[in-house]
Amino acid sequence: MSNSAKNFFYAISMLSGMIIGVGLFALPYIASQVGVWIMLGYLFVLTILVMIIHRLFGEVALNTPDFLRLPSYAGIHLGKWGKRIALLTTITGFLGTILAYIIIGGGFLHDFLAPALGGSIFLYTFIYFALGAFLIFWGIRAISKIEFLDVVLFAVILAAICWSGFRYISPANLATAVNPRNWFLPYGAILFSLWGASLIPEVEEMLGKRKDLLKKTINFSVLIPAIFYLLFILAVVSISGSLTSPEAIIGLKNFLGGRVISLLLIFGLMATFTSYVALGLTLRKIFSYDFKIPRNISWAIACFTPFILYLVGFKNFINIIGFVGAIALAIEGILIVLMYNKIKQRWLLTLPLILVLLAGIVYEIIYFVNF
Repeated sequence: MSNSAKNFFYAISMLSGMIIGVGLFALPYIASQVGVWIMLGYLFVLTILVMIIHRLFGEVALNTPDFLRLPSYAGIHLGKWGKRIALLTTITGFLGTILAYIIIGGGFLHDFLAPALGGSIFLYTFIYFALGAFLIFWGIRAISKIEFLDVVLFAVILAAICWSGFRYISPANLATAVNPRNWFLPYGAILFSLWGASLIPEVEEMLGKRKDLLKKTINFSVLIPAIFYLLFILAVVSISGSLTSPEAIIGLKNFLGGRVISLLLIFGLMATFTSYVALGLTLRKIFSYDFKIPRNISWAIACFTPFILYLVGFKNFINIIGFVGAIALAIEGILIVLMYNKIKQRWLLTLPLILVLLAGIVYEIIYFVNF
């Protein structure tokens, strides 16, 4: 395999593997609350929306010097106001997402090891955090190889769920009652689950001289998680139905048995851990590249701030995902669209995208204020 082919393969595995993260585990539960077919409609529309925005950001990356990240991109193309907003949303989004990974990843590690070894959930959360902080020093190429194993394991997991739970599958479980009050519930979670724009500059650097492969890399990297989410939602809800649990795994325990649940926990650990490390590395580079903070201090800020937030009581990962997905990432998406428009001047494409993202932010705020 040529170097360019390897870089293409690693770029897809890294970006798609990073996208497949903690948001995955909330999707079956949300589908059981809002209705499976409404959920799949959201998934279809938002997959197209996210792919378009990611491709626009790829175009921005190709027209911006390397070794910079979103805040500097916004400063170059939009000015100081763009950089300030990008700084706020990027840091808020990254810290919130890393915090969510630490919360759910530490819980998975506890559920997997505590029955045999004992110990508190705090101990396992600390171990999870400490290992991730250490591996952020490795660099993205090592993580991309792990991300490939993450994607492969997810395919194995889906097969195991369907095989072990085949006799429990009931099409009637997919016809869940629809509560109109929950119709907007999937928006933030799905947007969060599909979003990987922050790593596109990293992907561009990985591709080296083959920049022409960036759009194809983005397409595959968004489509692969979307297909996996579709299959995961159908598999889990068709088995557990109204008993689907908020993190998907525990609700399957009575149907699949301990071995498959252990396999699910292993996948959960890999899916959250690899994304946690990749995002931590990218946040460290934002502090280092964009704000010229020394490498070790950048690492300390990126790694320890989310853990401190965990220590002071921010432990509801569902609420964190909803906020990051519907508000912080949507604002990031608007900045990306504005940067692309500054380069290409295509209002017929960019204005509808901006209006959709703004409407989502407003509706999300109204929805949760009145929920």
